[in-house]
This record gives sequence, structure tokens and C-alpha cells, in this order.
Amino acid sequence: MRGAAQTGRDRLESHMKPGIHPDYHQVTVHCACGHNFTTRSTIKGDKLNVEICSSCHPFFTGKQKLIDTAGRVERFTKKYAAAAAKVDAAAQAKSDAAAAKK
Repeated sequence: MRGAAQTGRDRLESHMKPGIHPDYHQVTVHCACGHNFTTRSTIKGDKLNVEICSSCHPFFTGKQKLIDTAGRVERFTKKYAAAAAKVDAAAQAKSDAAAAKK
């Protein structure tokens, strides 16, 4: 088939060495958002669980969705709440001092 036009699948199957590649079979992907779809993979089993898919990922949907895993957002706000309060207090004191000068 050297000069003939081949499809991508025919070209791969005809040039791959037998017995060295993993089994490439059909699997069902289940996302945490509830979306299910079918694809092909080399994983063992018929089911693949994912946390984010193209139906819920902000890059594809255009919506910013906050995904909090194990309270990370709460830990962040708790950790930096004192620093934010100090910055706010300093800004307030600075504006009070400027108002007192006038």
C-alpha cells in the first residue's frame, strides 16, 4: 500500500508491531458533574472516573466555578484573614490621618 492513500487507522494498524502495545479499548467516562461519555483508553477496566470534564471545566464553559476540595478555600481565607485585616486597618488609619490634616 505504499503509494495508496491510507486512513489514519489503517496506517497505524499496518505499521504497529504486534504484541508490544497495551489493549486500546472502549471505556465510559463518568465525571463528578454527572456528565458521561464514551472514549477509548488503555486503562484496565471499562469505567474511568474524573473530577472535571469538558462540560464543567471553566476553559470550555466560560463560567468560573469554584471547586473546593477538602476545604482549601476556607483554609486560605482563615490563614490570610489576619493579614487582610491589618492591611484594611492600615489603609483606614492612613485615610483618617489624611482627613485630619485637611
